[in-house]
Amino acid sequence: MKKLINYTLLTILFIGLFACNKNSRFSVDTTNAKQIKINRFDIDFLNLDTARLDIEISKLIKKYPAFTNIYIADIMGVDPNDSLKTKEFIYKFLTDKTFNSVNKKSLETFKDISSIEKTISESYCRINYFYPNIKLPKIYFFVSGFNRSIIIENNIIGIGTDLYLGSDYEKYKEFTYDYLIANMQYSSIPPDIISSILFSNFTADLTQNRLIDNMLYRGKIMYMLSVIMPDEMPNTLMGYTKMQWEWSRKFEKEIWNAIVDQKHLFSTDLMLIRKYMNDAPFTNPISQESPGRLGTWIGWQIIDSYMQNNKNLNIHELIKDNDYSKILEKSNYKP
Repeated sequence: MKKLINYTLLTILFIGLFACNKNSRFSVDTTNAKQIKINRFDIDFLNLDTARLDIEISKLIKKYPAFTNIYIADIMGVDPNDSLKTKEFIYKFLTDKTFNSVNKKSLETFKDISSIEKTISESYCRINYFYPNIKLPKIYFFVSGFNRSIIIENNIIGIGTDLYLGSDYEKYKEFTYDYLIANMQYSSIPPDIISSILFSNFTADLTQNRLIDNMLYRGKIMYMLSVIMPDEMPNTLMGYTKMQWEWSRKFEKEIWNAIVDQKHLFSTDLMLIRKYMNDAPFTNPISQESPGRLGTWIGWQIIDSYMQNNKNLNIHELIKDNDYSKILEKSNYKP
């Protein structure tokens, strides 16, 4: 494929805003949205007095009983009932010179989280509008020692803030792949939270488990994410850079033709499906110049076409419908 030409900033913004406004028929008034407050476990944890840890840990457990146990078990890998090992692990972590600067950077980066709380509040309002029976999780910030970005358990979502310090944070290059770093930034937190909620509440029904089924399931979730977060740029929702999004737009027809011509669309080969759906530096069956996860991206475009061509459908009908062959046919998708 030809290399992507350099688009002007104006063009990028115009196309991005156009994509964001497609779902205006599902607009929700969030003026009176309930204000969501994020629990700052990270601040209290990092401010523990290591000289009196027994007392400090007891205070932490009293303030955050459910999340402290999850944190100890999932992040530390320690039995929460083993107070000696818990104390030992916390002491080592808080006095570790390597992570002292990381933890300090986390507190600085997330000193003001009002914009995140505002976005989450509005998103929760929209989810409640469409699905009032969904019990939305409480949100906690924590530091993970570069161990985990998201915990979702027992109606709790935890966010490892040290994995969202910005794509230019130098320490990331020491432990992770370049293609993952672009999404490790402040602005990625709200979409990561909301997409985690959507994926956990609307699980896949992949009876045949073909590539097209995986593409359209994830495409449905991405479409719903764009409805729940209409003010976010589509590349942010997708976890793409602007250039990755524009590359996909420019070569959309070629991508689709390659999937069809290679007879991949109805394949049940799990290795092949992973190449289209999983995080990777590029989507191997398409091009080494491509971004990863193009299966999800194309699935989103098909679902968008399906909803544009079937304006009588609502969100509930879209999410419940698992007849992916029918959706593909009725999408009239022609990039």
